[in-house]
Amino acid sequence: MTEPVAGANLHDHLTGLMEAVARGELNPEAAAQRAAGLLVRDLGYAQVDTHRALRRGRPEAIYCPGKTVEQVVRIARELATAGQNVLMTRLEADQFDAVARELDGPGLEPHRVARLLHLRVREVPRKAGLVGVLCAGTTDIGVAEEAAVTAEALGSPVERLFDCGVAGLHRLLRHRERLEQMRVLVVVAGMEGALPSVVTGLVRAPVIAVPTSVGYGASFGGVAALLGMLNSCAPGIGVVNIDNGYGAGYLADAINELGE
Repeated sequence: MTEPVAGANLHDHLTGLMEAVARGELNPEAAAQRAAGLLVRDLGYAQVDTHRALRRGRPEAIYCPGKTVEQVVRIARELATAGQNVLMTRLEADQFDAVARELDGPGLEPHRVARLLHLRVREVPRKAGLVGVLCAGTTDIGVAEEAAVTAEALGSPVERLFDCGVAGLHRLLRHRERLEQMRVLVVVAGMEGALPSVVTGLVRAPVIAVPTSVGYGASFGGVAALLGMLNSCAPGIGVVNIDNGYGAGYLADAINELGE
């Protein structure tokens, strides 16, 4: 199993505290108080979980809608100081530019199509398995890119196959041999949400279906695609929430890790 490298600095801090107690330089109560401060940074408006990378193997992400630029930047800096890579998701256009200016530096990776900023503090070991990210139409690419960038940031190699929906099934079938080589697939679709069912019928790998809010009035903002995916007759599909590319990319990386 891959070690949670993103939390290595926190691990070093905790180890140092225990060694200080063993040497008699620090009493256990003082060490416990210091350790508690390492686990959560209280900013008043946010309880920043700096222990998550050590506990779960993947760092906390910042969901940005509803937050001010100053809040996003402060939370990101707290996580980075704890030695964690930082994903900032669902940035609005004005947030994206303002946060990018504040955090600008060699570790910042902007992904405008995915509406995501990645602050890379340290390198993450690459996994051997391949994650495939497919989307039905060009309009779905934003959500698909969020999934792809998330999985890549967590250490999974990703291959993208875009605009291969069921309205032109030949566009999907020409990739069939390549699909068989992928350990897990994220399949993104709006409208009627049929693509995950078709893909699941072609491959052995587990499929994570992502409904998008793409579609005309009766799509109900993605509810039609969501219900279609939940009611799929093809076994082996798991469904995340509407437009939740981040959740799909995170889960794909976790499944990919199981094969290491």
